[in-house]
Amino acid sequence: MDESRAILERLERIEALDREGAAPGELIAELRALLGEAESWARADGGEAGVRAVEDLRAALDTAHAP
Repeated sequence: MDESRAILERLERIEALDREGAAPGELIAELRALLGEAESWARADGGEAGVRAVEDLRAALDTAHAP
């Protein structure tokens, strides 16, 4: 439960930063932190859907950060 709560709180921070026009680097840092939290959640109780969600998030982050 703590993992899912951390993910929801991180998502709220990311949305707030986006609304405020945060710099891309700041958003990417938050997304990286989200990835770590999502990995913890997937290991704890995410099951197959959790694993896929983490993989999708990792791919999206890699694409956004690619030069």
